[in-house]
Amino acid sequence: MLFLFAYTYNEMKKERVVNIYGHITEYMGTAYTGQGVQHKYEELLAESKKTIFLKCLPTHSLSQVLNDLAVYFVNRGYSVDRFMNPGHVDKTNAIYVKGLELFILQASHPISFEPTDLGKRHKVFCFYDVYHQDQLLGQHDEVSALLKQERTHFDQSLKELKRAKAIHDEWEAVNIARMDWARHEEITEELKQELFGTIELTKLAHVSHRIIGSLSAGSAHDFIPSITKRTKRRLLIKGLPGTGKSTMMRALGDEAQRRGLDVLYGWCGLDPASIDLVLFPELSVCLFDSTQPHAYDAESPRDELVDIVPLCAEDEEAEKQIDTIRRRYQTVIGEAGRQMQVAVQSQNSARIQMDRALNVEVFEKKLQDLYAFIKAFEEK
Repeated sequence: MLFLFAYTYNEMKKERVVNIYGHITEYMGTAYTGQGVQHKYEELLAESKKTIFLKCLPTHSLSQVLNDLAVYFVNRGYSVDRFMNPGHVDKTNAIYVKGLELFILQASHPISFEPTDLGKRHKVFCFYDVYHQDQLLGQHDEVSALLKQERTHFDQSLKELKRAKAIHDEWEAVNIARMDWARHEEITEELKQELFGTIELTKLAHVSHRIIGSLSAGSAHDFIPSITKRTKRRLLIKGLPGTGKSTMMRALGDEAQRRGLDVLYGWCGLDPASIDLVLFPELSVCLFDSTQPHAYDAESPRDELVDIVPLCAEDEEAEKQIDTIRRRYQTVIGEAGRQMQVAVQSQNSARIQMDRALNVEVFEKKLQDLYAFIKAFEEK
């Protein structure tokens, strides 16, 4: 399959007319959170000039296809957002090609998406028929058992994440009560002035939403390095849980929008209502929560610390409360990770089994149709 695809991809490369390369930025496609499985695909479905829904069985085979398409578009000068699988962070679930506003996603797993504008903006490519049916039948019982095991452990992991979120809320409440909120507001206002100055643009701000990370197989994973690697300035916010890191970033984002500056919000992988990153592309400036579970330290001249830890007053009784809460949280989040690890292992085994039943000839024919459609759209 890979050799056949490589041939097709090389043929597409011969048609390249743009020598300026774009770039790829990685995000988490979906996230396993304290409120279930979350995603931020709605705006891309709304904004895309064309969305291609890839309908398929649970598979790894389309990940490489999406990766090669991302490289194809980068070589033609387009920048691409690549959305990764939270269970298998090296596997791609979707790509969004900027400039073309072309969105291509695996629309069956891990969340099902259905087209609402067929015949116009939405196109479906069905891959349910690219398997040797006799092989699928022969391994049905084994695959079914693996998928059942995946669902059992996956559901248990989500239950533990819900518990972890509730415990984390307790942790935040203790710190909220001892914060110097007046000084917090002052720092936020100082940052507004320092970042935006007198900028007032005569355009509407474009606002994007992305997920920066998620619980993965056994631990948390984020894509902050990929998201921030091209920014000229990074502000790393250090603060305890509940001390207003997300509030500060939201206030700065609101101010940027008011001034007509584009904003990208990066959302938390545990609490989908919490902001962990805000980026202002036109200023090449990014602020992000640099504490656990995505702890980062200043590593270059472009990095600056925004330390709000001292705004949380020292309180011996509060520290005792937090110590107990922290231990409970670590126990529960650890169990969530262990359950997720078993779920991902089962899912991976099931996908490998099904991919072995792939009919390469039929799969390649389907891909030829997909590439022809993409090329025709690009040339419009």
